[in-house]
Amino acid sequence: MINILVRLIKLAIKWAPKNIVMRVANYKLKGIADVKDYAVDLDAKTAYAHIHLYGEAESIEVWVENFGILIDEDSYKFILQQAKSNKPWLNNSFAFVLGKAWKIPVIPQLTPFMPLAYALLKIEIPVQKVTGYIEDSH
Repeated sequence: MINILVRLIKLAIKWAPKNIVMRVANYKLKGIADVKDYAVDLDAKTAYAHIHLYGEAESIEVWVENFGILIDEDSYKFILQQAKSNKPWLNNSFAFVLGKAWKIPVIPQLTPFMPLAYALLKIEIPVQKVTGYIEDSH
């Protein structure tokens, strides 16, 4: 059942008319931000946003890659592995969160939907080979 929902949601994201999504987003963000452009690819785990914040002279562009949800020790965690922006202060901020698995808090109202969110955003973290230890050659 979850696999069917995942496929339907991915199709809905791909087929959603961009101008309608942006119009709704801009309506909800009125007085805060204006979404100029965006792109999301859940299969490739990439996203892009071009946003103009209300009162600011320049827009902000953000590209993120390799993001997703993993399960670790009976909890869901979100990880963002790559991100960049056209703003140096935002790139510096990314340094504090990139590559770290952040525990997703348990919210009772959302708990039934976490398996679906995990199925949509599941990411496999490659195991890093640790060097400097003596390996058993047997």
